[in-house]
Amino acid sequence: MITTLAIEGFRSLRHVVLPLARLTVISGANGVGKSSVYRSLRLLAEVGQSGAIAALAREGGLQSLLWAGPESGATAARQFGHPVQGTVRRNSVALKLGYASTGFGYAVDFGLPTDQSTMFARDPEIKAESVFSGAVLRPATALTERHNGAVRVRNSGGEWIPHDYRLRPTESMVAAFADPVAAPELMEVRQNLSSWRFYDHFRTDPQAPVRQPQLGTRTPVLDHSGTDLAAALQTITEFGDRALLDRTIARAFDGASVKVHAQDGLFSLVMVQPGLLRPLEANELSDGTLRFLLLVAALLSPSPPTLLVLNEPETSLHPRLLAPLAELVEAASAHTQIVVVSHASGLVDELEEAGASRIHLEKRDGETSIEGQGMLDEPAWSWPKR
Repeated sequence: MITTLAIEGFRSLRHVVLPLARLTVISGANGVGKSSVYRSLRLLAEVGQSGAIAALAREGGLQSLLWAGPESGATAARQFGHPVQGTVRRNSVALKLGYASTGFGYAVDFGLPTDQSTMFARDPEIKAESVFSGAVLRPATALTERHNGAVRVRNSGGEWIPHDYRLRPTESMVAAFADPVAAPELMEVRQNLSSWRFYDHFRTDPQAPVRQPQLGTRTPVLDHSGTDLAAALQTITEFGDRALLDRTIARAFDGASVKVHAQDGLFSLVMVQPGLLRPLEANELSDGTLRFLLLVAALLSPSPPTLLVLNEPETSLHPRLLAPLAELVEAASAHTQIVVVSHASGLVDELEEAGASRIHLEKRDGETSIEGQGMLDEPAWSWPKR
């Protein structure tokens, strides 16, 4: 389980260290930085699949993601009533992401290339990485380190052994360096990162593929697009928690149930509701109904991930669906760690009542912080040195 998430230099997140529980809900007003936390988690997951550089490019490049405020002095300026103003950057450009867990922790430091003669001079490079044991990176807990292209591994005797493998600036040692004998912790971190799942805004418009029959194969994991919803629900029915699936849908829609029809290898979804003379097909369901069914399929996966992140799952949902959704999230958290990012007070309250740990974000002078978190409340954290 992830116990700490650390972000530094990502848009409004100048320095944020969040404690995570088995079930965590991140709340706050629009524009306060919730989406940046969500995207930071996605970027971390991309590191383990060699996709971080491309993901940063899709976000607009490293320069558009960096913290744009002052590097220091903001706290003192506010204390003495002076306006907080940006200054000339003195330190190296850096975007840092990391996490600690009950197993191994990982931290990465992105920066700009030193060679400015190339047309790819705005592409970020990985300057430093570290895999460590315990809750905090320290000299004694570091297990594998990368500085620029050089990798070194700590042996069983505690000595650092330089490795002859040289990493390219855009390669992560987690994704590219494979030595299960010398560095088995890297394999575990890679597997952990690759298992994380993210569900954002599903497409439910009238032309959405999920409303049309789709090829049906056994689907223990709902695709992030939600296109294979019918196959995913049928997989839960045959190999997952069918009782919880039926109970959740019946509670949400006044005794309704869902069925999957198959024809020529194509699966289609229908909903049977009491009082209607015929079932409703997927292309007849409202956006909110279809979105709720997609969330059900994601949360009841027969193959749960180590971490499941839902970004604003309340979108298009009627307020009366928030209670059954919270109940389902609570049930799913028994098998997987869940982070829910939401600004719907109804869902946040329901999750808090279900035992979720709440992190409320606020912003002051352009900088995101955690409400009520003082310096002594922040989890201990340190970054690898370049």
